[in-house]
Amino acid sequence: MSVFSMVLLAIVVVAVVWTVMIYNSLVNLKHAVSKAWSNIDVLLKQRHDELPKLVETCKQYRQFEQATLQQVTEARARVHEARIKQDIPALGQAESALRAGLGGIFATVEAYPELKTVETFQHLLARITGLENAIADRREFYNESVNVNNVRVEQFPDVVIASFFRFKTFDLLRFSDAEKKDVDVKKLFA
Repeated sequence: MSVFSMVLLAIVVVAVVWTVMIYNSLVNLKHAVSKAWSNIDVLLKQRHDELPKLVETCKQYRQFEQATLQQVTEARARVHEARIKQDIPALGQAESALRAGLGGIFATVEAYPELKTVETFQHLLARITGLENAIADRREFYNESVNVNNVRVEQFPDVVIASFFRFKTFDLLRFSDAEKKDVDVKKLFA
């Protein structure tokens, strides 16, 4: 075997090893994004199951604002639909509406001291608040996973392997403008 053949063989081996390493790294990133989405999906499902209990508890108090309960129910349905379709942009919008509705319930409860003393309501409120915090954490983790994936898929030399094997970028979970604005606490308690 000539020196030229050995050098050529070494170059081919290095190129194959390099391609396999990049490919495996991109597969790992793709699955990290899927895992991050699954984590959000589990929490959204748990919240989806808890919200009707909260709404039903609030309905027991006839004077409780029906518009607020209706807003939460409708937003819950939109979140569920977007979650099933894995429609990231629609999920972000539906999440914003649901958070606004939940904020309305939390603010309205202040006007109903008898509701605040019901143990079931307190338990549901604590459970949903915990789920909201966990969802916020998971949304951040999902966006970080998507960002790392998208950078690698678009960055040279990985873009060569990513294009060849059809790796794709993912959409970030985005917040609506209303969700990014400062909260007007006076308005909530008015």
